[in-house]
Amino acid sequence: MTPGEIESAAEALWQAERTGQQTGLLSRAYPGMTMDEAYAVQAALIRRRCAAGHRVTGWKIGLTSKAMQYALNIDTPDSGVLMEDMHFASGAVVPKGRFIQPRVEAEIAFVMKTDLRGAVTRDSVLAATEYVAPALEILDTRVTRVDPETGQARVIVDTISDNAANAGIVMGTARHAPEAFDLRWVGAIVTRDGAVEETGLGAGVLNDPVESVVWLARRMEQYGQQIAAGQVILSGSFIRPVECPPGCEIDADFGAFGEVSIRFG
Repeated sequence: MTPGEIESAAEALWQAERTGQQTGLLSRAYPGMTMDEAYAVQAALIRRRCAAGHRVTGWKIGLTSKAMQYALNIDTPDSGVLMEDMHFASGAVVPKGRFIQPRVEAEIAFVMKTDLRGAVTRDSVLAATEYVAPALEILDTRVTRVDPETGQARVIVDTISDNAANAGIVMGTARHAPEAFDLRWVGAIVTRDGAVEETGLGAGVLNDPVESVVWLARRMEQYGQQIAAGQVILSGSFIRPVECPPGCEIDADFGAFGEVSIRFG
């Protein structure tokens, strides 16, 4: 892609977010788009959000489970950017029309007390983490999931460009030292309007959510970025996405680890 095409793709996503009208698949508009180009589109989109007055607060890691990787025929996670306007308190109501096609995933959030740089390891991630907490990620899609003309489904470059489908984060009030739980065994029962939709364990995230943060730190170093003190990291979902039609209520019970909920207007 040329620099102009990267900016055009980012502008299409930005306008889709602002208007609530999805844009077409970027993978169809720009055949042969690479993952590096998709991250360049994502960066251009984030620049537009920053220019509009929004502040970066952290990062999200996606496609960490084998099930989601198989679905998109890839073997690597992806990442996106969290910003301050994406944060919702547990129990809050998402205003009607805020998102286009919202879905939620259950995750473990890491809040950093120091920067992560250099040769990042599992131990250095734990040492840099202030606390971990139960969380929900709100997903949205500014690109169509399926092209209406060809039936082509979105692929990895579409989701990466679209900020890895990130739209919001809901954190529970529970706070834990990262060593207080074996995060591989931290799980959640996720209900929609009282009916169980999904269950899962942290081990579904690259076998260990801490290793997911290690992956992110190493990927960011390749792009001249780093995880900073005070930032929130969503380590990846261990359930499939749950659709969130208007008026529904989502509750995630993490047992002793805590709980988190959100309602959609």
